[in-house]
Amino acid sequence: MTAAVRLQPANSRPEQGLDRMAWITPEFTSGTVNRAGKLLVSVDEYTLADEDYDEALKVINNWRACHAYPLLALRMTLTTRAKKVDARAIVAQRLKRLSSIHIKLIRNEHMALSQMQDIGGCRAVVRSVSHVDRLVSLHETAASARPLSGAELVKKYDYVVTPKTDGYRSVHLIYKYRSAAKDKAVWNGLRIEIQIRSRLQHAWATAVETVDTFTRQSIKTGGGKDDWRRFFLLMATAIAIMERRPHCKGCPQDINAIRTELISLVHKLSVRSVLRGWSKAMKRLPSRTTKNAAVYLLYLDATEGDERIKITGFASARQAKASETYLATERMIKDKPTHQAVLVSAHSLQSLRSAFPNYFADTRVFIDAVNIAVGLRPPS
Repeated sequence: MTAAVRLQPANSRPEQGLDRMAWITPEFTSGTVNRAGKLLVSVDEYTLADEDYDEALKVINNWRACHAYPLLALRMTLTTRAKKVDARAIVAQRLKRLSSIHIKLIRNEHMALSQMQDIGGCRAVVRSVSHVDRLVSLHETAASARPLSGAELVKKYDYVVTPKTDGYRSVHLIYKYRSAAKDKAVWNGLRIEIQIRSRLQHAWATAVETVDTFTRQSIKTGGGKDDWRRFFLLMATAIAIMERRPHCKGCPQDINAIRTELISLVHKLSVRSVLRGWSKAMKRLPSRTTKNAAVYLLYLDATEGDERIKITGFASARQAKASETYLATERMIKDKPTHQAVLVSAHSLQSLRSAFPNYFADTRVFIDAVNIAVGLRPPS
């Protein structure tokens, strides 16, 4: 007999003035959230019909959904600052997928779900690494100037100066939402992650996700085939060289050695033709958005016919419905590795395509970077 996850309401409650139809508030204590997270990672012991598992999903979905308002607040600030640095900056936001929460909890066995820092995340993609530096500096300067007001900057991870072992490069800023307004205090303390990337860094990261999706690998989470992992590590260093930043560990220091190894892998893996083929397969892009939509549910089916992407828009007042639909979709595709779903907020489908090109297999920027790296044409 399984141990039930008891649904214990949190002590904090929204004030009368808050529009509860638009924004989800925390309904459960951190202890209940953490127990639900532990149940999620032991999912193999349960069936979808199991009452305890259903209640755990209810807790997790509320915990995820209640990050929507703090995420919006941080995203608006990020947008303002990003546009000051780069008028062409692309900014978008997302709530973490259930599958990603599951993987992260498995990989970090001592992590409590209530302490996960990137349940809500927003991202700015700017033209160059110098724009990244300037945008990060704006956030750090603002945090220093007003340490006791507004969201609190609690941690900085600079993966540009010190890339991850797989080659991932970006700057992550972790904030705790903080507001003096009584009707916003219910969200105080919730963590939001901001990612700041250059266009090339973003192209690399989304190419990894695209390869993972279509080849059923797990490069992004530490798995995958050796040749593909080596290719992406070398490409990360090639891009770092273009941006005049430190090499990734495990790569040659000599540029010619990097190029030689890359050429071999590009031909062995048919990198360009494979990526272009996926792009052609995903060429059908919806031309209209839902009128007045504030968030979009993107559903990607990488296995069937022409209808590979479905986008559903939800108005601001239907945040709860969006969250419920997101959870239902995730449950439906739980055992389908080539199907993905994500709930994102952006101003148009075009900005969605720019900010989340992996969902459209838009790998053109990355292919251009590969061509530069192997010396097929000089960098512009």
